[in-house]
Amino acid sequence: MHGKHIVITGGAGGIGRALVERFTREGARAIVVADADLDGARAVAAEFGATARKFDAGRESDVAGLIDFATEANGPIDVYFSNAGVGGPAAGPETPDGEWDRLWRIHVMSHVWASRILVPRMTEAGGGYLVNTSSAAGLLIQPSAMAYTVTKHAAVSVAEWLSMTYHHNGIRVSCVCPQAVQTRLLDEAMGQSTGASEVVAAAGVLQPADVAEAVVEGMRAEQLLILPHKDVAERMVLRATDHEAWLASVRTLVEGGAAR
Repeated sequence: MHGKHIVITGGAGGIGRALVERFTREGARAIVVADADLDGARAVAAEFGATARKFDAGRESDVAGLIDFATEANGPIDVYFSNAGVGGPAAGPETPDGEWDRLWRIHVMSHVWASRILVPRMTEAGGGYLVNTSSAAGLLIQPSAMAYTVTKHAAVSVAEWLSMTYHHNGIRVSCVCPQAVQTRLLDEAMGQSTGASEVVAAAGVLQPADVAEAVVEGMRAEQLLILPHKDVAERMVLRATDHEAWLASVRTLVEGGAAR
């Protein structure tokens, strides 16, 4: 990441803050920290010599405005890290339409809107890097949250499609899929509903710095899927090769939580 201009959304705390710190140590030329929490973004930016920007990942105009702001301030963007995300409700089909729309915009369309602008610019510049933060729930499942699971699956698909389509243009794509990470979103999810606590206990909890380290290693290797929790890959194999056994293992977690 040495000498790169990097934009990080959701940068005011958690994984986003850890990414700002890690990329600063890697020698990034300029970093823009974007977040709905402007005070938080300013605090992180002040700590690491970056620039802060207020940002709503669910608004196309904010995505376009962020890209224009960063480009005007620091020149062409080398790495756009679409990290902003929300937990959403602990609910199934009863999740209100407004929540489905909110999670869809933040977890899926924010990546689409960014790529709509940046793919042509990065292609013209000879290359660039698009990264989004999905979740292990985008590869497996989050038993307590239907809308979160579905939109995180879509985020993985967006990354796969972009990688397959624009790799020959010099554009690299990664999708970060952590499981339990010690952040505010994890605190909100714990205990909300059946299954969340059991999944976290089974996975183990990483610190945001652990995820940032995995990101740097994964980007150096130009991996599409960056999996900070190594056991996620094993469960992906089980899901692909014995889907019924995988479903049964998830049901056991859910039923164990319900029985408590």
